[in-house]
Amino acid sequence: MENKAHAFVAGAFVIGLIGLIVALVLWFTHDTAVRNIYEMSTSDPVSGLQPQATVRFRGVSVGKVQSIDFDPKVRGNVRVRISVDERVPLTKSSYAALSYQGVTGLAAIALNDDGTSQEQLVPDNSNPPRIPLKPSTLAKLQERGEAILEQVEDAAQKVNALVSDENRQRVAEALENIAQAAKSANQLTKNLDATVKEGLTPALKAIPPLADNTRAALGTVKQAASDVSRVANNLNSTVTRINAEGGPLDRLAAGTEGLGQALDSFNMTTLPRVNRVADDAAVAVRRLGRAAENINENPQSLLFGSGSVVPGPGEPGFATPAVPATAARP
Repeated sequence: MENKAHAFVAGAFVIGLIGLIVALVLWFTHDTAVRNIYEMSTSDPVSGLQPQATVRFRGVSVGKVQSIDFDPKVRGNVRVRISVDERVPLTKSSYAALSYQGVTGLAAIALNDDGTSQEQLVPDNSNPPRIPLKPSTLAKLQERGEAILEQVEDAAQKVNALVSDENRQRVAEALENIAQAAKSANQLTKNLDATVKEGLTPALKAIPPLADNTRAALGTVKQAASDVSRVANNLNSTVTRINAEGGPLDRLAAGTEGLGQALDSFNMTTLPRVNRVADDAAVAVRRLGRAAENINENPQSLLFGSGSVVPGPGEPGFATPAVPATAARP
């Protein structure tokens, strides 16, 4: 009887302990956050995505995947329904993508927002709003896998052509040419070293005398520069004296000004008088010329004046004078 009592107590203790553990688990895993329902529809495969998978917004866990089934609104699409914490700022520019965790192949939902819209996405659990599900990096890689494989095959063919027997022979010849060029360069270096030792050493010995000559030439140049400087100073002094007030330049300017005034006076007074005398002399000369012409044509004008001359016998217009009556009587 006593053994049965001990067994009953032990069984009750185990059952109580199990119940306590279950209660603690439920208490620790109880989620008090208010969540909103959203849907996503896609024609791409959602391999690796399972119910209760994590939903993250910019890397922060904000919800779970509730269900995965076929979309009743779009034939052939897969519908993914998620529950997200109501504190997450989802807008009409928010989008989702599949995020794969390491090499396990398990997928999660990654939410993000490109910021093009500030209008909040209004939740409605009876008719959940839809968030666009963009292709993941793996999906994009699968879509372009064929093109990538073609490019890899093309690259492999080019590599094979590059390492063909003919090209390998060309590379070997090029390496041989490079070796010969290196050998020639080594020989050239040796010749240059010998040339430097044989030809440059005497030239280096001739540098000290050349430096002495150069210093002497520089001294001569310095002396010539001093002479030029003195000449320039003298020329500067001369120019200063010429340009000084009351100097030769000013006197020359005053003389030029006086000459200009004299020329102006000659032009305004003497030259008009000379012009009038010249005009009067020209008139007198013309009159004297006409008088000379008249005398030359009619010399009798000196005795009888400038009247008309009676034509003589044999001249045009000559008329025999009439005889007076008293002279005609016998």
